[in-house]
Amino acid sequence: MKMVLAVLALATLALASPAQAANWGPGASVRIATEGAYPPWNDTDASGKLVGFEIDLAADLCRRMKVTCRMIPRAWEGIIPALRAGAFDAIMSGMAITAKRRKRITYSRPFAASPHVFVVRAGGPLAGVSTKAASVTLGSLIAEEKAAIGTLRKAFAGKKIGAQAGTVFVNFLKIHMAGAVRIRTFKLQGDVDAALLAGRVDALLAQTSYLQPVLEKERGKLKVVGPGFTGGSLGEGIGIGIRKEDRALAEMFSRAIEAATADGTLSRLSRKWFGLDLSPKE
Repeated sequence: MKMVLAVLALATLALASPAQAANWGPGASVRIATEGAYPPWNDTDASGKLVGFEIDLAADLCRRMKVTCRMIPRAWEGIIPALRAGAFDAIMSGMAITAKRRKRITYSRPFAASPHVFVVRAGGPLAGVSTKAASVTLGSLIAEEKAAIGTLRKAFAGKKIGAQAGTVFVNFLKIHMAGAVRIRTFKLQGDVDAALLAGRVDALLAQTSYLQPVLEKERGKLKVVGPGFTGGSLGEGIGIGIRKEDRALAEMFSRAIEAATADGTLSRLSRKWFGLDLSPKE
């Protein structure tokens, strides 16, 4: 009797699980979550329609995979738990591939790579900050790169640095600026930008791909300082987040990304939305 009850309990648990592996293949229906508030990666226009680089890319990848896709707007905060709970099947929302996130979900191959930089007010006291290193690859720092981080720690000492909550930007600040700066987090990246412009924070950290149109819009008001950061806590590029049990779906996306890279579609869409090619270079 105990054996029967144990089997029934396991069966009930399996049925109750909200995120079980599906049979992915041509004809499948795929729900893709995106924030819809991180232009030009993803945004929402005046009519409420989702637009942006990832929206166009998703349409192309889904066509190649011969699946029907539906884009779902979802707040960034809690997006990974919602994926794991089965609220949708994939995340395309400017999400960096990191070792920490890999413990909870899997990814497609990267479809974009973008350095991360600090931005300050152009007329502020931090506008003159500079480093010898133009770029820093985290994880295997050379002397010049370590010196660049040291210069920023000294320049930013006691300052308020803004970043969007739940992002790799916050992780970077906690690791490399710990004890030197005061971290201020915001729900939306747009809120971080507004805080910097209003003087509520002294600097922000974000992707260059996101910041380019912001800098153009606020021409003369903001300035990039220091090197561009890649790797380490900032991730291995931008990919599609997928539940671990749906590795078959991740492989489908990866093959489609590879094909879109090979025929130039990924580069074309990147140039359309960012004005430069962010497609990963092997």
